[in-house]
Amino acid sequence: MPRRSYSPYRDSVSAPRGAAPTRWAGSHDARRVRLRPIAFWLVIGTLVIMAAWSITTATYFAFREDVLTGLIARQAEMQLAYEDRIAELRAQIDRFSGRQLLDQEQYEKKLEQILRRQAALESRADALNGLGDATGAIKQPARGGLSGVLRAILPKPARDKGAALIPDRPATDSRSGFLAKTTGGIGVLLERLQASLDRLEQRQAGMVGSLADNYDAKARRMRGVLIELGLEAGKAPGEGAVGGPFVPVNVSKGGVGFERQLQRIHVARAQVTRLTRTLATIPVRKPLDGGLDLQSGFGVRVDPFLGAPAMHTGLDLHGETGDPVRATADGTVVAAGWSGGYGRVVDIDHHNGLSTRYGHLSSVEVRVGQSVKRGQIVGKVGSTGRSTGPHLHYETRLKGEAVDPQKFLRAGEKLDSSL
Repeated sequence: MPRRSYSPYRDSVSAPRGAAPTRWAGSHDARRVRLRPIAFWLVIGTLVIMAAWSITTATYFAFREDVLTGLIARQAEMQLAYEDRIAELRAQIDRFSGRQLLDQEQYEKKLEQILRRQAALESRADALNGLGDATGAIKQPARGGLSGVLRAILPKPARDKGAALIPDRPATDSRSGFLAKTTGGIGVLLERLQASLDRLEQRQAGMVGSLADNYDAKARRMRGVLIELGLEAGKAPGEGAVGGPFVPVNVSKGGVGFERQLQRIHVARAQVTRLTRTLATIPVRKPLDGGLDLQSGFGVRVDPFLGAPAMHTGLDLHGETGDPVRATADGTVVAAGWSGGYGRVVDIDHHNGLSTRYGHLSSVEVRVGQSVKRGQIVGKVGSTGRSTGPHLHYETRLKGEAVDPQKFLRAGEKLDSSL
């Protein structure tokens, strides 16, 4: 067995079997240690992070003043932009408030014009209603509530600008849109009111023109009847005495057309009233109810008793005994009783040169001196006096002379049909 020599560079203990031997290269040799891959990369990562941190810290300390200056400049820029935005919003609010004030002044002016026009139309409607004719179709504007309603919905601009808060853009846009819609709605409302007043004014003008034409036509027809009867319409007797100083009518400049038409109506209406009062004293109404059955006309005829030609001074109208006999015009009874061949008779003086006579009555219903109205019963049909049977002998006299009553009766029929 060979002899093992002792070496100071060897371990006294043998290495385990299978283990890698440790080599010693003397006192000047470095010890080599083998590391695993995970530990290696951890070490490398730590070194890289420490290096980056060191570089960042060095850069911050190197450029710290520049960074702070940039941050301050950015903050100042943002503050200036915000102040500019605030100033812009204030200017926008000021402009909108100014426009709103101008719009409100315009609306106030339009409103005042509408109210003045409404008052004028109301006075016109009152004037038309005062005529007493069929003017109820004109609907008057609502009184009182119009001004308050419109003034309540008119926009009220903000006058205290210093106390106003600066809203965000969405709030400003929504407020502007709301007020724009409000002012636009007021404008539409004012336009509708103007259109309504225009229609009302047109209706009033049409009605006053129609009334004036109707009165003029009625006055012409009445004057035509009087002319046919040989009477002068302007000098018809029986009217009360009138007079007084001449005072011209003042016509307002704002409603010249309407005022002139209204004055025309008043003149024509006064003429119609006067002519109606005149015609009331002219015997144009039928003395018997219903249709007239003429048995003998006015003029020369054969006398029923003597068989000789004779003058018949009136009309013989068929009637049954007891039928009512009516006054053909207003007047005063001047005779009521028996009168020779007329039998029971009633004479009425109409105070205009005209008089009427109702003969052969079975009874008399009025007395002398009594005032009667047109259509009032004065007696009953009979056959008293020189008569062959029940009928009414009706006469019309002008200044005491007998005239044909049919002339007046035909004029009355024409007047009734035209009116």
